[in-house]
Amino acid sequence: MTAEEFVKNFYTEKQNILNLSFDTQSEYRTLVSTKIEELHLDHIEIEKLKEVISSLLTDTFYTILLGLDGSASIGNSQEAFKIYDEGNNLISECGELAGHSYEYFHENK
Repeated sequence: MTAEEFVKNFYTEKQNILNLSFDTQSEYRTLVSTKIEELHLDHIEIEKLKEVISSLLTDTFYTILLGLDGSASIGNSQEAFKIYDEGNNLISECGELAGHSYEYFHENK
């Protein structure tokens, strides 16, 4: 896996969480989708809430990726991490995630 694929997987996960949060049809609904449905929002309100949650997830995932890359702090600590896959192959060293993260989370690659 490359650093870009790693970031893309985070972006895909963000999209999956967002979609599942508003899924009212699935047999295996999430707690979030149930709570949103209980609000009895109209279509416009649902879209506004979806934008808010999408922004929150974007900020969260982007910050985590920058934190792993050493470009932002995680809690009160800022340091770079090397990321390896299960085969002990290096996926990312310091500085490789930031650019890809910006492309996926802020330029909608």
